[in-house]
Amino acid sequence: MKRFNLKVLLLLSMGHCMTDIYQGALPAALPFLKDKLGLTYTTAGIILVASNLASSVVQPIFGYYTDRKEKPFLLPLGCLCAGIGFSLLSFPSQYALVLGLVLISGLGVAAYHPEGFKTASYFTGEKVATGMSIFSVGGNLGFALGPMASLFILKHYGLSYLPVMILPALSFILLIMFFWKTIAIPERVAAVGKKTESHKSKKSTYIALALVIAAVVMRSWTQFGLISYIPFYYIDYLKGDAIYAGKLVSVFLLSGVLGTLIGARLADRWGHKRFMLISFALSSAVLPLIFIAKGYALFAVFGVFGFFLISSFAVTTVMAQRLLPDNVGMASGLIVGFAIGTGGIGVTFLGMIADAYGVPAALKLITILPVLGFIISLFVKYPSSSIQR
Repeated sequence: MKRFNLKVLLLLSMGHCMTDIYQGALPAALPFLKDKLGLTYTTAGIILVASNLASSVVQPIFGYYTDRKEKPFLLPLGCLCAGIGFSLLSFPSQYALVLGLVLISGLGVAAYHPEGFKTASYFTGEKVATGMSIFSVGGNLGFALGPMASLFILKHYGLSYLPVMILPALSFILLIMFFWKTIAIPERVAAVGKKTESHKSKKSTYIALALVIAAVVMRSWTQFGLISYIPFYYIDYLKGDAIYAGKLVSVFLLSGVLGTLIGARLADRWGHKRFMLISFALSSAVLPLIFIAKGYALFAVFGVFGFFLISSFAVTTVMAQRLLPDNVGMASGLIVGFAIGTGGIGVTFLGMIADAYGVPAALKLITILPVLGFIISLFVKYPSSSIQR
């Protein structure tokens, strides 16, 4: 029987943080690479697209691979590849080699996540969403720390010191070796197989999973859209301060970290689907207020909205795992990789709207997305036996 193991969950969360540091650091390092290699904005943008495809969209493939047989070695290996690929970016003077290193780093990120979420699921006990939230916030923190860490090194020491960024990956690898026997337990395979009996129809399960994925795409599209266009709105359209816009984004993301932790606890009490509906409903109600609130009230709106929107992050991952209990790795990859990556790609469409009709039009379009997420969630048939009360 599974037991809640905070020590292991914190270790896996640390690995999640160390791995996602490199994904978050790449956009911050891109201007320095652009100057060194003399890249155009288009070729520089291709680097980010390659990173997104390698780190997010291919995650279900790694999930399928880990579901066939336990692959705990992907945890240290994935983190190491993520670190090596990014840390060596200062060496090549050829664009193709830089792309190759970005792909290595992205694939390392993609390898860690399905196995990480799958492994974490065996140490959550009955507090499934709560345990998963502990693992999930590591990634949120990694995204936040990545740009700060890389910019500190690049601004104070220069691009040649970028290899120092390998230290987070090495620290995690050394630490995980002390707990290797606990993490690489053979009983995990047997634990997975017991869950399939409660599923009446594969077709209905796949439909429910597809709807959960679609809802996550709406949530991710909303999140990445706001992160991308709030600065444009307050700097270019309202002629405001860049630092002010940056603080709004920071409040939004940090509130999301808190929402992930608290929301998961509530979801374990109220039920996963019910909480997902509440999250989308409250997000839909709060988001339009960004066009009305000003001053400190605007910061409060962004904080509350970030809390509500991102609070379902760990919950939707658990729902996917419960819908595909024999394919926990693939389910995690579909939600955390494919769905979130697809939501990020949707930002390109918002850019087309902004170019054609202006940034305010793009932001107003974003307010529709949580509503669509709520409507989609209504039709998810989630097994009652999977709801924790």
